[in-house]
Amino acid sequence: MTHVRFHFNVADSTDYTCRLLRKATRQGATVAVTGTARALAGLDRALWSFDPLEFVPHVVLAPGQALAERLRATPVWLVEDAAQAPTREVLLNLGAETPGGFEAFDRVVEIVSMAEDDRSAARARWRAYAALGARIERHEVPA
Repeated sequence: MTHVRFHFNVADSTDYTCRLLRKATRQGATVAVTGTARALAGLDRALWSFDPLEFVPHVVLAPGQALAERLRATPVWLVEDAAQAPTREVLLNLGAETPGGFEAFDRVVEIVSMAEDDRSAARARWRAYAALGARIERHEVPA
């Protein structure tokens, strides 16, 4: 059964996501990040610059793009479609919708800002995950 963890009240979603991905890679996890092309492009830029002393290895894989064998060991995958990711360990969803195929992952992480539209979309995703039998946990991010 997939374990879904919602991180609520995130002040800066991009910075928080970068720090979370850095922590995951330090712990040896592989993570697929899904969202819109625009959100993934913004995250890609942020991962290159958020910490000048440390790089979070990642790959942006466009829809339908062939995967180069030499990139398979990369720990972070930025993909619009979760099914395209070669890893099934952790899925971090930056999209407003419940990602298709999330059930194939061990864990799903949802980042939720303090914006009302983001919180509303998160409530809908929570209900969707619950209806599909996922185990859900709430994490309040301290201010």
